[in-house]
Amino acid sequence: MLSYRHDFHAGNAADVLKHAVFVFTLGHLQRKAGPLLVLDSHAGAGLYDLTSAAAVKTGEFRNGIGRLLPAGSENAPELLAGLLALVQERNPPGKLAVYPGSPALVLAMKRPHDRLAFFELHPADHRRLVGLTGHAKGVVVERADGFKGLLARMPPTGRRGLALIDPSYEIKSDYDKVVAALAKSWRRFATGVYILWYPVIERASAAALTAAVAESGIRKVFRIELGMAPDAPGYGMTASGVLVVNPPFTLPAAAAEALPWLVDRLDARGPTVAEWLVPE
Repeated sequence: MLSYRHDFHAGNAADVLKHAVFVFTLGHLQRKAGPLLVLDSHAGAGLYDLTSAAAVKTGEFRNGIGRLLPAGSENAPELLAGLLALVQERNPPGKLAVYPGSPALVLAMKRPHDRLAFFELHPADHRRLVGLTGHAKGVVVERADGFKGLLARMPPTGRRGLALIDPSYEIKSDYDKVVAALAKSWRRFATGVYILWYPVIERASAAALTAAVAESGIRKVFRIELGMAPDAPGYGMTASGVLVVNPPFTLPAAAAEALPWLVDRLDARGPTVAEWLVPE
């Protein structure tokens, strides 16, 4: 199935959380001079037009990045400041017309010696992603299964890497595949940094995923979750979260600072979490 299109959801609260943690973590890793592999398993189109029919139809960005950007990066908590600065750079002053997905964000942060690997199966989104990267040096874009692409590149040359694993979960088997891919990658490259994003549509599925990671043998996993609404049965995402393997040492404090700010700005009414799922 390739029916999922992120154009409808770009810039929503789940994107904000995922991309804030991604940018924060990448910035931390880039403090060291050595080259870095940054891998995105399900990259999407990379850049999203918020004036498009798809974005306007759902309007999800209005209750996500639309509520945060007016605060400005200089007034935001450290966890959000990097993301907001990059979104501001993509838009005219005082306007919100486009939202950069993870490929656009990492392209903006890429150092000359860093290497990027993007995977996207949807043919239309893959074409847009190729157009965004422009065949830049050190950047690989493949129309391929991101789980297989992740495993094929672990461990990376130089043994420094950050992987973002964020399938759409439109296929139920993704819940099992994502844990298996993370566990296999970690066994091959235990010092790598991994960010696994997950939605909370049915709490039981999200709880099973986090429990499977906790029982996988992976060590040093930090969990951040932002609930926009209380858990409820039925369809619709009420919350989302990230599991960060080998997180920056500053992430727990940054998350604890940022979550109350996000709750206030986004009028979030669901559960929030910033805790160690698995200690070191």
